[in-house]
Amino acid sequence: MNLQRMKIAAACIALIGAMAAFSPSVAADVYPSRPIRVVVPFPPGGLNDTIVRIIQPHLQQKLGQPVIVDNRQGASGMIGTEQVAKAAPDGYTLLVVASSHTVAPATNAHMAFDTENDLTPVSLLVHDPLMFVASANVGTRTLADFVAFAKSKPDKLNYATTGNDSQSHFVTELFEQQAGIGMVQVAYRGGAPAVLSLISGETDFGVLSMQLSEPQIKAGKLIPLVSGGTERTSQFPDLPTLAEAGYPQVEALQWVGMLAPGKTPADVIEKLNAVLRDVLASPDVRQKLAAQGTTAAPSTPEQFQTLISNEIRQWKQVAKAAKIQPH
Repeated sequence: MNLQRMKIAAACIALIGAMAAFSPSVAADVYPSRPIRVVVPFPPGGLNDTIVRIIQPHLQQKLGQPVIVDNRQGASGMIGTEQVAKAAPDGYTLLVVASSHTVAPATNAHMAFDTENDLTPVSLLVHDPLMFVASANVGTRTLADFVAFAKSKPDKLNYATTGNDSQSHFVTELFEQQAGIGMVQVAYRGGAPAVLSLISGETDFGVLSMQLSEPQIKAGKLIPLVSGGTERTSQFPDLPTLAEAGYPQVEALQWVGMLAPGKTPADVIEKLNAVLRDVLASPDVRQKLAAQGTTAAPSTPEQFQTLISNEIRQWKQVAKAAKIQPH
């Protein structure tokens, strides 16, 4: 009897071993099981990079794995974005982009990836309204006054942007089309020199981030005209939105969001989305984001995809109307 039991036990052990040989272990199926790399396609210190580094320790804690921030700058964000678009769709290589991500398809004739199909949205992370501001030297206090002033000086006023083909460039182009005015773009390398140009009077108008605008507005060096979001800001509660000022078709919202390679499994996207929602609900994270002039704005993957698709279509229409040729 004991011998028979020993034979049965041996057979069971052999069967379990055979099953293990042909079945992945439970542990191997649990995501994540190794470090995650988050690519930021711009240099350290920018908005994308700052937002990622605020949420990084919280992501690590909730995912139970190291989260490594990898700055892969170059070609206006195209180099790092392409690396993620062509990475394995396993959830271990992620990408954090800003609003310029949706402008790129309107300005790049030879992109090495498909923005909508080669990348999968995970979640929007933050947003903040851009500010429409005028140089104090112009003398206008409202958007209506500025439009009237611009119409009296067709193609004579200069507007500052944070770079050619940037979001500030395309938002201003859209505003010009809606307002029926014409101005001359002066493209700078980033927000800081654009602000300085407005303060000095070298340029007359600009669409800039809250982070850059607020200190100069409070110092009386820039005049706020409108807020670019759908709601008034807590920093300037008396300042109307674009819709309130008569331009409901113009929205100027800067955002940052997370993407994964296309065809990343749905369960991985769902887990990352749930974790990001928890992280962005943290009072500590919200406070640090607010200090950067941004607001936590988690979304579903579907909502983020809709935002991306709508903006790509909009910026292509703006480029066509403004005769901006992809290059």
